Amino acid sequence: MNTEYTAVIKNEEGWWIGWIEEISGVNCQEKTREELIETLKITLQEAIEFNKEEALIAAGQVYMEEKIAI
Repeated sequence: MNTEYTAVIKNEEGWWIGWIEEISGVNCQEKTREELIETLKITLQEAIEFNKEEALIAAGQVYMEEKIAI
């Protein structure tokens, strides 16, 4: 699945700072714009995997999965 997310980025006092609009808590800071985009991608992937693991733990042994598109 190829899902797109929106990065909000800005340069402040020599640092590039960015957030992913759709996922709370995904934010990074790097010296270059290119490094920021790469770090945001990695952090977003890690956050999604962590959230998946947490959801499965919370669901317990018996659960169903359903794809939802918006």
